[in-house]
Amino acid sequence: MCGIAGLIHRGNAADIGQEMTSMLQALKHRGPDSTGFALYGPPTANRYVMRFKVAEQEDVKKGFDIHRQIRARKAAVDERMAEFEAKVIEEDTVTEYAYRTIFNYTGDVRRLADYLEDIENVEILSIGRALELIKDLGDAGGVSKQYALGEFQGTHAIGHTRMATESDVDIRSAHPYWAYPFADVSVVHNGQLTNYWTFRRALERRDHRFVSNCDSELIAVYIADQIDRGNDLEGAMRQSIGELDGVFTYLVATSDSLGMAKDLMAAKPMVLYESDDLIALASEEVAIRSIFPHEIDTFDPYEGEVRVWKN
Repeated sequence: MCGIAGLIHRGNAADIGQEMTSMLQALKHRGPDSTGFALYGPPTANRYVMRFKVAEQEDVKKGFDIHRQIRARKAAVDERMAEFEAKVIEEDTVTEYAYRTIFNYTGDVRRLADYLEDIENVEILSIGRALELIKDLGDAGGVSKQYALGEFQGTHAIGHTRMATESDVDIRSAHPYWAYPFADVSVVHNGQLTNYWTFRRALERRDHRFVSNCDSELIAVYIADQIDRGNDLEGAMRQSIGELDGVFTYLVATSDSLGMAKDLMAAKPMVLYESDDLIALASEEVAIRSIFPHEIDTFDPYEGEVRVWKN
């Protein structure tokens, strides 16, 4: 079932953390297992924000030994950041198992990310100049409060409420997915892909990596691969309509854009509001109306439709 939402403000920053929280909370009934946010702030050259975890939420309940392991993993991350001359500017311990690090770096982001993830149980959720990706178990209100997202200022965001159907209830299987190793590409998806394994094997042969067995991650990796081959965002999304089999509606975001794609059957819902200043999309109209104090007009995109908006 699941619920997805996206919004983009044109030309100005806004309270996107608060707005996305309201939209996803309105979709809570579509997916109570986990909630995820991909939030976009102003990008800065050579400055990156990394969101990563060193354990699953459930791991911290296992006693003293897991706490010692968590501390050791975090220390290993710090050592490897220093080894790669990534200069840490700011660091926040968000939860015992999740961290936010701002750093300056001029080297190869993929080499750094690969080296960090070589540490057992360390998973990078995102590295971005604009993107910060946050996901955890629970509803939007709980996750937003836990990670202090209500104060996040930015231009656009996508989000997801998940009902687990084919993979585990854990952070690793939650959406959004970062299109590793591209700094600012993220994806949320509602639907099911029937050619997941065929495409996954092909992309792995092209040296792309997967962290979960969730079919939605394939879309993020697919978009990353298309961008790597020189395609632009809209072109990659249009090509996906013909190459990805199944029923799907997905949203993808980059540092300055928000895109939407629906398969040719249009079985998965999407409602759209568009004005000169703001575009908002969601699986249900109630989510869009949650951020407006006045009456609005919405409509449903057509089957096979692809749209991209820039801020």
